[in-house]
Amino acid sequence: MGRGKIEIKRIENANSRQVTFSKRRAGLLKKAHELSVLCDAEVAVIVFSKSGKLFEFSSSGMKKTLSRYGNYQSSSDSKVEEEDCAEVDLLKDEISKLQKKHLQLQGKGLNILNFKELQNLEQQLHHALLSVRERKERLLAIQLEESRLKEQRAELENETLRRQVQELRSFLPSFTHYVPSYIKCFAIDPRNAVLNHGCLDDSNCSLQKTNSDTTLQLGLPGDAHAHDRRKNEGDRESPSSDSVTTNTTTATADRISLV
Repeated sequence: MGRGKIEIKRIENANSRQVTFSKRRAGLLKKAHELSVLCDAEVAVIVFSKSGKLFEFSSSGMKKTLSRYGNYQSSSDSKVEEEDCAEVDLLKDEISKLQKKHLQLQGKGLNILNFKELQNLEQQLHHALLSVRERKERLLAIQLEESRLKEQRAELENETLRRQVQELRSFLPSFTHYVPSYIKCFAIDPRNAVLNHGCLDDSNCSLQKTNSDTTLQLGLPGDAHAHDRRKNEGDRESPSSDSVTTNTTTATADRISLV
């Protein structure tokens, strides 16, 4: 049977962990030796156990290898620093050029430019001005279109409101005659049954003053007309004053009770 794969994680059992460390450490040092011999490479391996014990292998001496590693690290660090400094210098130069161009676009620092450079600067400004005007005109057109749409919406809303008002008016009844908003009061003499509502507008018609008590007639004008009709019928049936007075008093009491 072939060797099965094991999961790469910390071994919980201390004895198994120590056995595995010893075996794999020996295999690592053996592979390092083989690599240095087969490939003529300078190999150094340093291993510390859990207890702090050191295990090492070097094909050409540990100190020599460590010194070479230190020199390489310092040289690589210096190279990185030199590269960083060169990049910083390039960025500074670029920033300085951009600042000069910005000042020239504002009309400053033009003394160092020759005629051809001034022409190029003028063309750049001309193109920039055209772009600005085009953008401004586009924004104005958008604003005008928005205002036009708002006006159209307002007109549509007003038209809708007018239609709704007309529809509501069509459902309401139309009033052709005037309806007074007040109540007329008439003073009558119980002994005089002649009460004509139309005589209130006649200058020759006046109320008779008597020593007897007068009653107050309350009601709408329609009630007065009904009373006139009943009075005329009573006059045709019995023209005597006593019956007329009785009918008038009864009608007055009825109207007062209704009010």
